[in-house]
Amino acid sequence: MNKVGIIGGGESGIGAALLAKKEGLEVFLSDAGKLSEAYRHELENNKIPFEEGGHTLERLSSTDVVIKSPGVPGDVEVLNYLRSKGIKIISEIEFGSCFYSGKVIAITGSNGKTTTSGLIHHLLITGGMNAGLGGNYGTSFCRLLTDDEVPEIMVLEISSFQLDDVEQFRPDVSLLLNVTPDHLDRYQGDVMKYGRAKLKIAEKQKGNDLFIYNGDDEISAQLIKEIDLSMDTIVVSEGDYLNGILSKELGAYFEIKLIGRHNLFNAYCAIQAVRHVGLDDSIINLGLKTFNNAPHRMETIAVINDIKYINDSKATNVDAVYYALEGIKENIIWIVGGTDKGNDYTPLMDLVAKKVNAIVCLGLDNEKLKKTFYSIVPVIEESRSMEDAIRRATTHAGQGEVVLLSPACASFDLFRNYMDRGEQFRAEVWKLV
Repeated sequence: MNKVGIIGGGESGIGAALLAKKEGLEVFLSDAGKLSEAYRHELENNKIPFEEGGHTLERLSSTDVVIKSPGVPGDVEVLNYLRSKGIKIISEIEFGSCFYSGKVIAITGSNGKTTTSGLIHHLLITGGMNAGLGGNYGTSFCRLLTDDEVPEIMVLEISSFQLDDVEQFRPDVSLLLNVTPDHLDRYQGDVMKYGRAKLKIAEKQKGNDLFIYNGDDEISAQLIKEIDLSMDTIVVSEGDYLNGILSKELGAYFEIKLIGRHNLFNAYCAIQAVRHVGLDDSIINLGLKTFNNAPHRMETIAVINDIKYINDSKATNVDAVYYALEGIKENIIWIVGGTDKGNDYTPLMDLVAKKVNAIVCLGLDNEKLKKTFYSIVPVIEESRSMEDAIRRATTHAGQGEVVLLSPACASFDLFRNYMDRGEQFRAEVWKLV
């Protein structure tokens, strides 16, 4: 491998370009759109050639391998052309793994992977290990490998898009938390194709490698039958994480601040992962007690006049909202809505009927939500701004109740992204203080 082409100029593409430069490879980056100013300057400062606004096929086809950024669909014209010329297409995760000899803990799943990745990293740091955190979490794997002191162990949150083009990637520990319908526009509407992409996280493992997966997840259970489980495995079921974390009698009692049964599952998986790389339970418990989750994930913003405000803006699908509703014991005023992704709200009906006193629909098109829940929720209102949504929700909330932002939808109709939506929620709640 001497010449490297890169398709896509986001964080993964830029990280791959920087690593290729560090390793002395000839590299060229190509983006069909416009690069951000920060990334453009980074390429210029490192003397990495690039183009934007289109692809020069002749130049890309002269490379030995092309690294595809995860945001680029696998069937775009430029990739089809390169494949026809026999050019190998790999992911940034695969490229990074070619230059890393340390241990890797890799986490995927439709829900919970950011929380679990952050917790694993925190536990390792608490235990004094030199650990890095990246992948889908924010900093690309390849960028972490350009540091002067490369971490001895990497915790990588990995999406299905990042796994689509791995071939030899072999983590020491892999976690498949769950597979629920999401991103099906990239997988021809087939949840099994989406799941098979996630399953690639474990396909090359063997020997003393560890694969942790959800024994209660139906789709995962079907997918597991398709691979050779020649590595060590831990199958986690509800009884395991309820007893293993909550039961003092079993001698494995851990304290955890995270809200919800799903986070007990995430924590139990994290515990098993870090035990495998040498942490003892006393250190693990210290880490559990001091861990603060990433923003926008069941994040308590404030308690005002005995009303609790929880920001769960990252809950962009029905499954994530189910866990949020299940984990809250109080009555709920639910702020929901946005860009619907073909949601089926049926799994939420019983929880909503039992726990939700009022709904505030925050989106441009709320008809589906209103039709779904009008018969079981006494109050449903609509809003098109976070300020108004908070005002309406607060009006309906009584003492001891929760105002929950858990949208079940993408954010792009009214907000830049889920982070913008969550930050606006935080800002409007703080105005009430």
